[in-house]
Amino acid sequence: MSQRESMEYDVVIVGAGPAGLAAAIRLKQLAEEKSREVSVCVLEKGSEVGAHILSGAVIDPRAIEELFPDWRDRGSPLTVPVCENLHWVLTRKHKFSLPTFLMPPLMHNEGTYTASLGNVTRWLAGQAEALGVEIFPGFAAAEVLFNEDGSVKGVATGDMGVARDGTHRPDYQPGMELHARYTFFAEGARGHLTKELTRIFDLRKDSGPQVFGLGIKELWDVPADKHEPGRVIHTQGWPLEDAWGGGFLYHQANGQVALGFVLSLDYTNPYLSPFEEFQRWKTHPAIRAEIEGGKRVSYGARAINEGGWQAIPRLASPGGALMRCAPGFVNVPRIKGSHTAMKSGMLAAEAAFEAIAADRRGDELDRYEPAVRGSWIAEELKMVRNAQPAVAHWGGTIGTLFAGFDMWLNWLKLRTPWTLKLRADHTQIGRKEHYQPIDYPKADGKLTFDRLGSVFISNTNHEEDQPIHLTLKDAQVPITVNLALYDAPEQRYCPAGVYEIMEDGGSPRLQINAQNCVHCKTCDIKDPTQNINWVVPEGGGGPNYPNM
Repeated sequence: MSQRESMEYDVVIVGAGPAGLAAAIRLKQLAEEKSREVSVCVLEKGSEVGAHILSGAVIDPRAIEELFPDWRDRGSPLTVPVCENLHWVLTRKHKFSLPTFLMPPLMHNEGTYTASLGNVTRWLAGQAEALGVEIFPGFAAAEVLFNEDGSVKGVATGDMGVARDGTHRPDYQPGMELHARYTFFAEGARGHLTKELTRIFDLRKDSGPQVFGLGIKELWDVPADKHEPGRVIHTQGWPLEDAWGGGFLYHQANGQVALGFVLSLDYTNPYLSPFEEFQRWKTHPAIRAEIEGGKRVSYGARAINEGGWQAIPRLASPGGALMRCAPGFVNVPRIKGSHTAMKSGMLAAEAAFEAIAADRRGDELDRYEPAVRGSWIAEELKMVRNAQPAVAHWGGTIGTLFAGFDMWLNWLKLRTPWTLKLRADHTQIGRKEHYQPIDYPKADGKLTFDRLGSVFISNTNHEEDQPIHLTLKDAQVPITVNLALYDAPEQRYCPAGVYEIMEDGGSPRLQINAQNCVHCKTCDIKDPTQNINWVVPEGGGGPNYPNM
C-alpha cells in the first residue's frame, strides 16, 4: 500500500454544497471578526463546485441574508423573484387550482427566488475563496479517519488510477489524508461517510428512520411567449396511483423552465418506475402547454430527505458534525432545504470556532445540537413534521387534508401533541404476484425521452476501468431474492438504467452499468434487502450539471 501524505487543518468540510460552503464562510467571518487564524478546507467529489448539485429550485434567502446582509450587491444569482405561485391537482385530462387561501402562509413562496442551486453554490464558493477557504473539487472523501481514542481525526480522499481488478494503472495516485480538529460532513442525502459515522456512533439511537423521495429534473429552453420569469407551479395527483409525489415547473432566468417530479420512495408496487411516471406526467395537457415547442437541455436525479424533524439524528460526535441533507433538514411541504442547510452549517461553524478558540480538538461540539434545536430550523420543521407521514399512512387525499389541517394548527401556534412515525422505504415494497406490470408509453423523443438518452445530457462520466462503486454485500441476492420475489425492482427505480437483468447461458444475472450512475442513491435506499451499498467512486466522476 502506498504511503499517503497528510495535511492539517482546523476544520475539514466534506461537500461543497450550501451547508458546507456556508460553514466555511462563517468560520472565516468569525476568524476575521476575532482577529484569529482558522484554516478551513472543503472537499468536493464533483469535477467542480455545483457539478453534483441538483434542486428545483425555489430558494428562501433567509440564511443567505444572515450570512451576507449585502448579498444583492455581491453578484448573487438570486435575481428572479417568485411572482406567481400555483398549486394544481391533476386528473388525467384536467387540472384544478387549489386556492391559495387554503394553504398555510409558509406555503405561499413570498420573498423567494427561482434559481439554479448549482449556480448559487458556485457563487458561494467564490465568496468562500475570497475569504481564504481552500476548496478542492474532484477529490472524493472515501474514508473516515479516527484517533486512537475513537474520535474523528479527519478523512482520506480516494486513490486515483485504480483499475477494476484492484491493480494500479500508470496514472495511479494515492489518496491524501486531511486531519482536522473537527470534521464536518455535508455530503447530502444518504452520504457514504455519513452512513459509517451514523453506524459507529449510533447517531440514530433516539430518532426515527430517514425516508426519502427521488427527485428527477429536466431543464428546458422554452419559446419566449411561454416564458414567465418567476412563475412557480406545483402539482399533485395524476399520473400517480400506487405512489405519492408531485411535479414542479419553475420559470427561471434566460428563457428556461426547470421542471421535475418528486416521488416518495415508500411506494409498494415493484413494477413502478419513477422515471417513467415523470415522463408520463409531461404528457398532461396542462404540463405540455408549458413546455411544448421548447428543447430539453439537461437532465438529472437526486434522492431527497423527507423524514423531517422526527428523522433527524444526533448531529455531533467526537470530532465530527453532520449538516445539510446528511441529517435531513428539508422542509418537505415547501420543497425547500437550502436555507435550513445553510443555517445548520453556520451554527456548526459557530460551535466549532468557539471550541477552536478554547484550544479544543476532537471532542463533541456540545453547543451545536442545542443551537440547531433552538433555531428557526427547528421551528420550521416542527411545524410540518406530520405532513410526509400523514400521506404515507393515509394516501394522497386524506393524507393531504390531514397534513394541511395539522400545518394550519401549528402555524396558529396551536401545537399539535402528536408526532406521526416513519417507516423505512426499503420495507415498503410488495411481492410481484400482488401487482400487475405497468404499461408505460414509449418515448417520442420530443416531449418524453428514454433513460439512456437522458443520462447522456447529464454529462455523466466515470472512468470505465475503475472499481464498481455500486457494491453488493451478497452477489446472489439480486437473483435469489430481488428477481424471484420482486421482479428485480432495481431495473425500474434507478433513473439512469444502471441495473439490468441479463441472460447468461440460460441463467439470469445482474449487470451493473456503473458508468451511467448519476449519484442519486436510490438503489442504496430502496433495495428491499439493503444489499446494495453505494460508495464513492473516483473523484471527479459522475454528472456534470450545468445551471441545475
